[in-house]
Amino acid sequence: MAACCCGAGRLLGALPVLSSARACSQRLAYPVCKVQLGCWGVQGMELGRFVTVLVLTQRLKMGGAVSAGEDNDELIDNLKEAQYIRTELVEQAFRAIDRADYYLEEFKDNAYKDLAWKHGNIHLSAPCIYSEVMEALDLQPGLSFLNLGSGTGYLSSMVGLILGPFGVNHGVELHSDVIEYAKQKLDFFIKTSDSFDKFEFCEPSFVTGNCLEISPDCTQYDRVYCGAGVQKEHEDYMKNLLKVGGILVMPLEEKLTKITRTGPSAWETKKILAVSFAPLIQPNHTDSGKSRLVHLPPVAVRSLQDLARIAIQGTIKKIIHQETMSKNGNGLKNPPRFKRRRVRRRRMETIVFLDKEVFASRISNPSDDNNNCEETEDERREEEEMKPSELKPDPPVNFLREKVLSLPLPDPLKYYLLYYREK
Repeated sequence: MAACCCGAGRLLGALPVLSSARACSQRLAYPVCKVQLGCWGVQGMELGRFVTVLVLTQRLKMGGAVSAGEDNDELIDNLKEAQYIRTELVEQAFRAIDRADYYLEEFKDNAYKDLAWKHGNIHLSAPCIYSEVMEALDLQPGLSFLNLGSGTGYLSSMVGLILGPFGVNHGVELHSDVIEYAKQKLDFFIKTSDSFDKFEFCEPSFVTGNCLEISPDCTQYDRVYCGAGVQKEHEDYMKNLLKVGGILVMPLEEKLTKITRTGPSAWETKKILAVSFAPLIQPNHTDSGKSRLVHLPPVAVRSLQDLARIAIQGTIKKIIHQETMSKNGNGLKNPPRFKRRRVRRRRMETIVFLDKEVFASRISNPSDDNNNCEETEDERREEEEMKPSELKPDPPVNFLREKVLSLPLPDPLKYYLLYYREK
């Protein structure tokens, strides 16, 4: 730590002064690493008893907990390596939906960086935040899910891949323009993504309104996530949205928090990680002083026709799986993925916040230089060993679509089984 202090003194003034860590985060959803340190000084200046250390990436961008990827799969590889994604269900959901599809075209270059993105009312949290949320929710098929501040629908769609056709997937969003954006992205995913055919999907339903004004007679949910900072006075309101046995994940007092309802009046609370979220917007009451109650969508009962489609698709998928297993003959669950370059360890920077001043320093690891040289040599060797066929993945084949189109059925029925999706 002493080396860090001296470095901070040397670099004092090299960076613009920020008023606080919250200002630096631009009030977006970022992870924050907080450490309490003892008294230590820089060039004779006493820094005080407790100092908050904020670890940033080399480029000093907030939220970069993992390396950027060249595509969605590489981003997920990095999240797995950093242990943000820890379960197979969550990994499959993240790989199935390309994060870039939820960006505006002119901002897609940043889609695979571990950074939050905001444009007008449209907002996406950093991938590492969504990973922690998905893992903490402990999602299972058939559960009911409520997303407060559903935004672009990116998280709701990933959740829907796990909930399956008999789950419930609702979202509340304050801004009507964001609701329209989310519906467009959902429609694009359903019509064009091959991933849609690989999962049994619980399509999300979105309503416009303030999530602090949900009608008191609404149903309770198995899983609830709030995507904005919750003030302490709203904690009980959020808890009451849960069924017994349910899980609530929300940013509470600068900590991403997991709350499990273990009984009618019993709760278990776990702090996951320090974060910085924009706070919930307080309700704007009408002139009469009455709030506008938000009525959540009713739980829909599927038609017999829809249930038949789900059953037929499920049967076809089982046949495809059995055929694939018999062809491979090796028991592999998934075909091997093409080789990727090794993720390079990056040198880290440290920002030290104290009241209204900022001190910056590079923490050097003596082994970094040697490790970087060794990893560079390993990467060069791996690339030389790669065959051209390994550099690019084979184009995906939609076996379900091929199988349905080969059935001796009228075309309208075939396209109904495929949800009228484009090729």
